[in-house]
Amino acid sequence: MAQITESVAKVIDEFARLPGIGKKSAERLAYHILRVPKAEALSLADAIRNVRENVRYCRTCFNLSEADECAICQDPKRDRSQLCIVEQPRDLMALEQAGAYRGLYHVLLGRIAPLEGMGPEQLTVEALLQRIRQGQFREIIMATNPTVEGDGTALYITSQLAGMPLEVTRLARGITTGSILEYTNKEILADALTGRQKL
Repeated sequence: MAQITESVAKVIDEFARLPGIGKKSAERLAYHILRVPKAEALSLADAIRNVRENVRYCRTCFNLSEADECAICQDPKRDRSQLCIVEQPRDLMALEQAGAYRGLYHVLLGRIAPLEGMGPEQLTVEALLQRIRQGQFREIIMATNPTVEGDGTALYITSQLAGMPLEVTRLARGITTGSILEYTNKEILADALTGRQKL
């Protein structure tokens, strides 16, 4: 049986650590890197390095940004009376692609999942509550994923907002329970935003 070099073994191991990539897929990726022109492979390496060095969380909403504040938070045309709460930056991107929402966002960077050791203190909940207290929001839209953990997170945040003069709504359930926003098509997301309900 042919031996693989230490460098190839290392890159296969690194690819295999990525989510959704098994050993066979990691091997295919490694051999693809070896087949493409050197400039293309190094361009991928540079892109990975650049994203790790330049991308950070927005200081206001925790979206991904290359500046202290993301483009959405800086946009004066956004409706500053609405705040949409999502679990991850990719959920925010999915809602933006739907094109039905023009307010602001807050990214929790996860959801409450006690079995995984994720409580409110591991999320950006405290920053969210402080932001709501200091802002001029009239409506808070819970756009956590329609899963047990997502619903639990939405209910926890809603309980923290009790007594504040806010309308708290939830995305309409055109999005099926157990699905992930990131994989939902933009028409369904647009309908869910338009038909959101009071929580």
